[in-house]
Amino acid sequence: MQQPTASTSDRNSRHAAMALGLSLPGDTVLYLLLPMFAPAFGVSLPEAGILLAANRLVRIAGYGAVARFYARNGERLTCTLAALAAAVCALGYATLTGFIALLFLRLLWGLAFAALNLATQALATAEPAGAARRAGRSRAFTALGPMLALPLGGVCALWFGPKAIFFLFAAVALSALLVTRQLPTAAHTEPPPRKKGIKLPGSLDTFSFIEGLVLDGLFIIGLSYLGRDLLPGNPVIVAGLLLSVRYLAEIVLSSAGGHMAEKHGVEILLVIFSVLTSVALVGFGFGWLWTCALAIVILRALLLPLLPPLVALRTPGPGRIQALATRSVWRDMGAGTGPVLAGLLLPIVPSAWIYGVAGFLLSATAIACLRRRSD
Repeated sequence: MQQPTASTSDRNSRHAAMALGLSLPGDTVLYLLLPMFAPAFGVSLPEAGILLAANRLVRIAGYGAVARFYARNGERLTCTLAALAAAVCALGYATLTGFIALLFLRLLWGLAFAALNLATQALATAEPAGAARRAGRSRAFTALGPMLALPLGGVCALWFGPKAIFFLFAAVALSALLVTRQLPTAAHTEPPPRKKGIKLPGSLDTFSFIEGLVLDGLFIIGLSYLGRDLLPGNPVIVAGLLLSVRYLAEIVLSSAGGHMAEKHGVEILLVIFSVLTSVALVGFGFGWLWTCALAIVILRALLLPLLPPLVALRTPGPGRIQALATRSVWRDMGAGTGPVLAGLLLPIVPSAWIYGVAGFLLSATAIACLRRRSD
């Protein structure tokens, strides 16, 4: 396959990110509305927690199959099917109730997200020159849909009920088909089969797991738990605004993080931002809630675009797609473990200990990535 030029990679990366951004609102708003309005969806609160975790669990099991399908069929077909699946899921959230029906939709969405996320990362790193910059810009395009959808979902839930907004999100996901038509059709070299036997996680695997555990698990749940008595006004609207700020930070800062990585190097910035995030986590645990939460949101947005170009740098050639999928699996494992761990620890362990240890682990695994240049 012909090596893509920088301009072609820019265009393809942008289109893939737009397709993911248009497909995401149904999922992100479900995270906001399902726990608050579980009876309207015909489920209990524990069942709602299982449903919100199901898409990550199926990705852990299915990323390898998705990567092989993607390699055989190329971006256009893969992302088109994924966008259609996102529309079906949003329509199902609007019309179906009950645990079994929603579980099927969550599993379908998990595979769809895996395909869109993998295509977005693979296209951003297809050309080594400018990979970090494209990864940052890609995060910004992806975050735009959820950022707008979250406060809109909160407001509409009060006016029209929690399910009606998903009709709109189904139409938005269908509009992604206009974008996927612009994606390339060429197949990729199929990722090599995994070697049999147990393989210990490398430094990038460990960092991906801890990053998901801390930033997408312990921090998000802790912000809700520790700040639950400090939220003014209607909680569904306030919660929607708080969650949208996280995506706004990605839009504003992810491109900056990518540009800084191009200038100063991906590895050194990964360590610097991780250490600064660890400091903010310690402050968060000691009670400087909102100031440190803002700092963590900003640093998270700067961190997010750094890992895909680092993976591509260390795993060039046909193994790149499988390596990106592997890192996503480890992050999903961490992000799925984090909320469970937070639920167990926050009521009984001082928050200073929880977030102090979390900060130490984040810094230690980032430094290990710098010291071990080969996984």
